[in-house]
Amino acid sequence: MSVLVCVTGRNNDKLLAELSEQLPNVKIYEWPHCENLAEIEFVLAWKAPETLWAQLPNLKVVQSYGAGVDAIDLRLIPEHVQVTRIVDTQLAEDMAEYVLTHTLAHKLRIREYLIKQQQELWKPKRAHSTQHVGILGMGELGLSVANKLISNNFKISGWSRSEKQLEHITHFHGDAQLSDFLKELDVLVCLLPLTSETEEILNLEVFKQLPDHCLLINVARGKHLNESDLLIALEQDELAAAVLDVFTEEPLPKMHSFWSHPKITITPHCAALTQLKTVCEQIAYNVKAQQSNTQLSNLVCKQKGY
Repeated sequence: MSVLVCVTGRNNDKLLAELSEQLPNVKIYEWPHCENLAEIEFVLAWKAPETLWAQLPNLKVVQSYGAGVDAIDLRLIPEHVQVTRIVDTQLAEDMAEYVLTHTLAHKLRIREYLIKQQQELWKPKRAHSTQHVGILGMGELGLSVANKLISNNFKISGWSRSEKQLEHITHFHGDAQLSDFLKELDVLVCLLPLTSETEEILNLEVFKQLPDHCLLINVARGKHLNESDLLIALEQDELAAAVLDVFTEEPLPKMHSFWSHPKITITPHCAALTQLKTVCEQIAYNVKAQQSNTQLSNLVCKQKGY
């Protein structure tokens, strides 16, 4: 059995070294340096070229190098091939702390006071009455964020495509209940998987249904957000502010209007960064599971896209 690493747009030396250490008896290649693609059964992928999949006649498993699979065109993966993803428990905790931090920073007017400091202005104000946080996407990350906020006395509503029973969370589901979910929120957090149904779900129509004092936090994927609609919503006071950790184009171009916008806080896709050793342990587990024909971990439903 051979493994092909096709993680593009980055230096993979440390990744390859760690995988080789954890899988000493497995041949590991890095795309495009593999002479015989017919021997590849397992691919670790992120933004792999679309032409790759048709060149792998013995492919059995595609492992996403990330918590999502939006960087893999699942339509090109043969039906019999299993797809898995990375699940990092520390990543969930980091994400929860990030969202809590920015929720509290908005509530306590931290950005406003930083601007006043630069202007040498002494103008104290009461904190915002931010209390009700809505989370789009109630998977593992969404639940981790919700529990962290609940433990800090925030009221939580959640929204998913399908119905769920969640303790201490008012849950909404489906398109029919989206408006009811949005209408009383102080903060809207996006943690949805990126699919054809959720692309640009953060749009002007949604923003107009939120209270005008609402903060938007997007920590899912850049393509969830219609960037032009966000600028319009902020200009028209349909939203109070936005915290963005993910973008359609990364790194964010230097001349992008988000950099200097007074109502937008930018972070460089750092809300939750996976640890290399943890990632490689999961990849190695699945390689060994494929070798022994046992159950893979963190399987993805290709029809749903997550």
